[in-house]
Amino acid sequence: MSEWCRTCYERSRTVVSCAVGQTEEFNVEVGLHQGSALSPFLFAIVMDQLSEEVRQESPWTMMFADDIVICSESREQVEENLERWRFALERRGMKVSRSKTEYMCVNEREGSGTVRLQGEEVKKVQEFKYLGSTVQSNGECGKEVKKRVQAGWNGWRKVSGVLCDQKISARIKGKVYKTVVRPAMLYGLETVSLRKRQESELEVAELKMLRFSLGVTRLDRIRDEYIRGTAHVGRLGDKVREARLRWFGHVQRRESDSMADSIEPLFTHKVVDEGDNVTLSCKYKKSGATDYLH
Repeated sequence: MSEWCRTCYERSRTVVSCAVGQTEEFNVEVGLHQGSALSPFLFAIVMDQLSEEVRQESPWTMMFADDIVICSESREQVEENLERWRFALERRGMKVSRSKTEYMCVNEREGSGTVRLQGEEVKKVQEFKYLGSTVQSNGECGKEVKKRVQAGWNGWRKVSGVLCDQKISARIKGKVYKTVVRPAMLYGLETVSLRKRQESELEVAELKMLRFSLGVTRLDRIRDEYIRGTAHVGRLGDKVREARLRWFGHVQRRESDSMADSIEPLFTHKVVDEGDNVTLSCKYKKSGATDYLH
């Protein structure tokens, strides 16, 4: 593999594009830089090799590029695993960032105390963002929902010139909305247990965007169903459930040694409070026909 990667960079030549055209070709002699087509692949190879002796199976160790999550059942195990990672990386020239390293405790009985790295106290947080999703120590998802709403508004503002143009048909506006805005609001929600009030918060924000796009207000007393029908946009809650069932199907079809199978036994049953949404669950026969849905 290393020989194959080295071959890709041998006798490489490139040009620089600018406002007046392109420069003459010249040899690339400065090595691998960030942004190169092979950079992510090579970095993954290096990290896989460096962490081989300390890496555990998911979900106890999760890695995405240089973002590493270490999970343990006690603070002592966290400190021990963190020290093992630090030693494995720093002895090979890499460094664990003290300022960016944080820890979160999800067990109230373990709420007191600190985690230290070489005698230096690691910052404790009540939430952290990983791969675009916010994880909270109390298991709630309220802040993630608010960030999804904010992401939706950010996307809406980027294309507001199109969505608010009265010369453009409502059907086209709906297509633009479903292409640009809705994906930002739905990102990662297939793995989030939404309550009714949180689902309502998402739908209220969506209807505000659609009303602004169609040039109507609440004073016009136009029903929400008519607004959605005019823009050809379905209910956001239905799309969340659709994405959740699609994700569930992917999990069910994965190999037996996948991370999903190792995480599933960690879940425990919880009494559903009044007003909560119950996650839909499906069971399929080997033939693919639906056995039952509830």
